[in-house]
Amino acid sequence: MTSRRTRIRGICSTLIAALVLGACGSTTPTASPPVVAVVVASPSLAPSPNATPSAAATALPSPSVPVDPSVADLTGLMTAPVLAHRLPLAVLLDDNRIARPQSGFNAASIVYQAPADGGETRYMLVFQEGDTVEIGPVRSARVYFVHWASEVQAAIAHYGGDLRSRLHIRAYNHRWFTSVDALKGAGKAYHRIATRKAPHNGYTSTKALREMALKLGAPASEPSDLYRHQFVAPGDPSALPASQRIRIPYRTGLVEYRFDRAADLYRRLLDGKAQVDPADGKAVTTRNVVVMFMSFKTDTKIEPGHSRPVVGSIGTGRAMIFRDGRLTEGTWSKADEQAPTRLLDAAGMEIPLVTGRTFFQIVPIGTKVTAGP
Repeated sequence: MTSRRTRIRGICSTLIAALVLGACGSTTPTASPPVVAVVVASPSLAPSPNATPSAAATALPSPSVPVDPSVADLTGLMTAPVLAHRLPLAVLLDDNRIARPQSGFNAASIVYQAPADGGETRYMLVFQEGDTVEIGPVRSARVYFVHWASEVQAAIAHYGGDLRSRLHIRAYNHRWFTSVDALKGAGKAYHRIATRKAPHNGYTSTKALREMALKLGAPASEPSDLYRHQFVAPGDPSALPASQRIRIPYRTGLVEYRFDRAADLYRRLLDGKAQVDPADGKAVTTRNVVVMFMSFKTDTKIEPGHSRPVVGSIGTGRAMIFRDGRLTEGTWSKADEQAPTRLLDAAGMEIPLVTGRTFFQIVPIGTKVTAGP
């Protein structure tokens, strides 16, 4: 492992020298925050059960620059150094209709939404510099969410999981991530609320999860050599499009985003109504929306008696990247369970995100996602 990283760093040193020369003519405004360091993650130790040699992406090294102590790893935002590189917390959330509205979105750095069991979707909220006293309802793990959480070596908060997730967590817990399982030794980090019935009433907080993760042996911060997305500053409102509307259909409802030019962000709607986070009473917003098209099927053989979701989270596929009120067509690429999910343009170059929160919307291949004024 050490010799592999040494070789990668050597390659990275050569690449960054070339990038510096190429950037001499840059017109980036001086007010922009520094670009976050981009470093390749450690390679996987085992093949993915849903990856094939033809579908697996190639992990290419990225340029390595010093990590700014005041720039948050997951959002690129300036923050206190004590918060910028904290251990990420990845929390699995219910999306059954009776579980809505869910709490915690506005404190999260990254949000994933993907198909799950029974035609429903499930969320994973990833917290780093933000804190909230209310996150929930928390539900069980699915292995593709665990793969995404592994990219930042997060502490994963969940109530158990399906068979495939349990086996994966058993194999890689304390190596690629830290499992904070309410059903296996971490129950004190969770509580049940009285206004909903189980299993839709399990809640927690960033404080409780962070304390429990440390007790379970998780590191206080994430490694400095992990991959980080590139970020750019928000655009000048006068140069941005007047509007943009994104529509993403799921079986359990329509997700929409409407661009607010003055604030350079997207406001999130569910079935035509503005989504509000009960944790702070504010509308849910994001700076970036990334739609990733992945294969999806259900399998009744993985766990007898159950029809479990299988999402092709490893490999490569189409991606629609929305930022600054504009759409960039690209591809997503993930080489293995622990490797980063990269967003690449037609030339194979990294597509930067705007500093702030990012929603990753995973949809089955063939889903009709529309965007317009």
